[in-house]
Amino acid sequence: MTANPLWALIHAERAALAADLAHLDDEQWRTPSLCTGLTVREVLAHLTAGASLNGPRWLVGVIRCRFDFDRQVALRLAEHLGATPTDTLARFRAVTTSTTKPPLPVLAMLGETVVHGADIRRPLGLRRAHPIDTLTAVADHYARSDQVVLAKGRVTGLRLTATDGPFTTGTGPRVTGPTLALVMAMTGRAAFCDDLDGDGVLTLRERCPATG
Repeated sequence: MTANPLWALIHAERAALAADLAHLDDEQWRTPSLCTGLTVREVLAHLTAGASLNGPRWLVGVIRCRFDFDRQVALRLAEHLGATPTDTLARFRAVTTSTTKPPLPVLAMLGETVVHGADIRRPLGLRRAHPIDTLTAVADHYARSDQVVLAKGRVTGLRLTATDGPFTTGTGPRVTGPTLALVMAMTGRAAFCDDLDGDGVLTLRERCPATG
């Protein structure tokens, strides 16, 4: 597992996010994220849970929750939230270089890290200059997959083209913009449609959840 070069990208994204959140005050930790119903602190705990949960433990939890996947996610988040925001951040830092994962492809784990990082940063007014190779790999993954989150199905019939990298996919009305914005819109974050151009943007926005 550690031989997969994608792990180095995941570890870099986690380290950058931990550094960005090092000086938040309590009010900032309570800020609603772009992940529906969760604060930025809760999304960080969710990332910690994902980096702490292996396949067998994931399966045991799913069975215990009677295959209610939302309940499983909520329980694991609560396990890793900690008593204070300081605890939450410390727990996340402790798994920065973890290669533990649920039964998902490593590329899906990279996507989760990038997307949830943006879920946290955007409401806080924070920005990260992601390596374009990282974003392109994530965009290519979501363009081909509806695993974990609807993405491929959301952009069916649209032509997506990045303006800052080589990513492009699909046919139909155009949607152009930064690769990160394309990734976030593909995964249902309507706020990032504001960063996109083209005659397909309205269609893409309509396919995003109202709270995304």
